[in-house]
Amino acid sequence: MTQAPTPTADTVRRLVRSLLKDSPPDAGGPEVRPVAEGGGHLTWWVGTRHVLRLAGDREASVRRRRELRLRDLIRPHVPVAVPASVAQGEWTPGLAYTLDTKVPGGSAEEHDVSAVGEADLAGLLTGLREVPVRQAEALGVPRVAPRSLEALRREAGRAAELLRKADEFDPARLQQLTSPAAVQLAAQPGSAVLVHHALTGDHLVISADGRVRGVLDWTDTVVGDPAEDIAGLALAVGSPAAVRAATLAGYGARPCLRGLWLARCDTVIRLAAGLDGRAAEPLPLLRTRLRRAWEAILLERVTELRDEETDDAEL
Repeated sequence: MTQAPTPTADTVRRLVRSLLKDSPPDAGGPEVRPVAEGGGHLTWWVGTRHVLRLAGDREASVRRRRELRLRDLIRPHVPVAVPASVAQGEWTPGLAYTLDTKVPGGSAEEHDVSAVGEADLAGLLTGLREVPVRQAEALGVPRVAPRSLEALRREAGRAAELLRKADEFDPARLQQLTSPAAVQLAAQPGSAVLVHHALTGDHLVISADGRVRGVLDWTDTVVGDPAEDIAGLALAVGSPAAVRAATLAGYGARPCLRGLWLARCDTVIRLAAGLDGRAAEPLPLLRTRLRRAWEAILLERVTELRDEETDDAEL
């Protein structure tokens, strides 16, 4: 496999000058700067209105190209902005790029989501459920089987012991999720929908007044378990807000609790990996996500999940 070149500011500047014909006619062109510090610098701000996203390998190129068509399919169904591309192509042989318009706003790491913003998130979850699954799969969106919450619970239990030794987490908190409860919270047959699958704080565009203005990066989208997006929201905006948004979207207690415990187990596992130097995310972010996922909600215990009509009333 050919090693991709490392994109530099000069690489990006030359590409952007060829794409933005209406950019100011100065020698340097629009200002370019990497979105994230460190790393491979595959995402760049271009002036104040655009963002350039470079694929680092051929698999990422396939997902970038699929995302262009997928965003067009999703856009009519959701009440928030989905980025639009103004240019696409290859930045180096075999590796794709997209130049997108910037969605105005900050991230969920910078702004809290308001009550109206929770309604925006509910609209997002509702809209994703309405996207025709067959059309998404025809574009190449993969179908992914639901994760085993019981297997995740066991892995989280082992990770929690490591966190206990580091004085980061009390493993007793995981005892709320018993083995029978994990089985009860298995994903239900026929519940697969389009799932963003990466609803992190960085992918939610939030305005200063707490409204959700857009959702970024649809390259990891799958057809699968809707609880995964509820879990993602728990990491991004906290468990209470995530559950309220999912309830507004029409999800009952089972998927809400499943999403809650997916998030809680994931954050324990990821923080343990971070302490061991095996996580890409910085430790402060991992600790923040763990805190958000473990915020209390009204319905905490899995006692007896009856039919969905009763579940809806309990939430």
